[in-house]
Amino acid sequence: MTVHNVDVLVVGAGPTGLTAAGDLARSGRSVVVLERWPAINPSSRAFATMARTLEVFDARGIADELLAHAHKASGVTIFGGARIDLTHLDSPYQFAMITPQTNIDRALGAYAAAQGAEIRRGVEVVALDQDPEGMTVTARGDAEQRWRAKYLIGADGAHSTVRTLLGVDFPGKTILSSIVLADVKLAQGPTGGGLTLGSTRNEFAFLAPYDRDWYRAMVWDRNNQVPDRQSLDREEIVDVLARAMGADLGVLEVGWKSRFHCDERQVAQYRHGRVFLAGDAAHVHSPMGGQGMNTGIQDAANLAWKIDAVLGGADDTVLDSYHNERYPIGKRVLLQSGMMARGVTLHPRVSRRFRNLLAPKLLRVPRIRDEVAGSFAGTTLRYRRRAGESALVGTRATQIPLIGRPQERLTELQRAPGFVLIRESGRSALDVIDLHQAERSDSGPAVLVRPDGYVAWAGDSASRSEWLEVLARWTGHAGAVVAWASCPAQPRSKSKAR
Repeated sequence: MTVHNVDVLVVGAGPTGLTAAGDLARSGRSVVVLERWPAINPSSRAFATMARTLEVFDARGIADELLAHAHKASGVTIFGGARIDLTHLDSPYQFAMITPQTNIDRALGAYAAAQGAEIRRGVEVVALDQDPEGMTVTARGDAEQRWRAKYLIGADGAHSTVRTLLGVDFPGKTILSSIVLADVKLAQGPTGGGLTLGSTRNEFAFLAPYDRDWYRAMVWDRNNQVPDRQSLDREEIVDVLARAMGADLGVLEVGWKSRFHCDERQVAQYRHGRVFLAGDAAHVHSPMGGQGMNTGIQDAANLAWKIDAVLGGADDTVLDSYHNERYPIGKRVLLQSGMMARGVTLHPRVSRRFRNLLAPKLLRVPRIRDEVAGSFAGTTLRYRRRAGESALVGTRATQIPLIGRPQERLTELQRAPGFVLIRESGRSALDVIDLHQAERSDSGPAVLVRPDGYVAWAGDSASRSEWLEVLARWTGHAGAVVAWASCPAQPRSKSKAR
């Protein structure tokens, strides 16, 4: 049997796997995606893309195209008339993009393929084996295949085959059963537009507009708890929707529909030697807040550049930072989504009255409003910094204003892989190679920005030894940058400081 060699195997062609594959291929790595579904899954559940994920998309050149055919929701109306207001987000995207996940899958698939990743559908992984030099993976499609890779990313969903083959536990529990998801065409949408939640003591319904009179609906009935395989008809959706919303919205048509249950689970470790778990393979939670797909895409954006860096010579410990940074984010998302699910499904009347009284008041306080919105949108989430580092380290750099064309922004520069050094205003370009540079237009400090858009270092750009040390820690290549910068007359070959 022929053994196919590749730098990285990605298992799963959902948004997480395709983001990782595209990013690695963009950096010049050979990548193959193995997906057991023969075509894009038409029964995808996700529909809300948050601001931080849109920034990630913009850094890959696909945000504008997706937005051109999507609905923009400026907020989420929840219980008691309270509203999570997204219009004050510190982001170019002060809204949630509403579009079915199938559209995201197509855009990310095109991105990955354009960068050179190979996507093989109808192929299922059946065995994997690690050794000190890499991975051997057996898969079955039309025939049995064998692959040899340096690293593997398991992005194959909540029922991950990769996680099962590793023998990794997925601790947690089911928190909601018999949730119904459907596409519905309405004669009359909910008042106020945007994302709307309606609930009673026994039902809830969530509506997200995405195409003229079409909405993605999620409904739940406490008194109709049945297995996922139970048949689902139009009448059930219409009835629960009307009771939860307190009005007949005039359901004209029901398209795709599905019944599922909701778990809260998270693996204890995201890294297992040369295998990394990402997206739903690593964590699942309540669909409340639309965090699942977004968190998985950001897992991938964090992981891919680190694998590329280690393949290029960085120390293996760089890969440990994937778990160290993303596990706490996943844990926070589980807590946040779980709290919202439990808040929506409160049953005691006194508790519901207290919730409906308190939530609107809290979300009218600007500081609380912006913290809640930023947490759901992903714009206020940060990674931990080392002792003694600037408070900016670990924060996203997207909003740093740059000198240049009026529309120029950091995410445009990041359409090419690698670190970006943003100098102080008025500071001339530095003589370094293989490092993108820009000049900020405000009075802030110089910052070294990681490929995923987060600050790795902040300070005075004249303190070259400081930021070169940080660059070396992440990439293993700052020495080459110093050598070329100190000998500019030498012919420059391409060294990879990523």
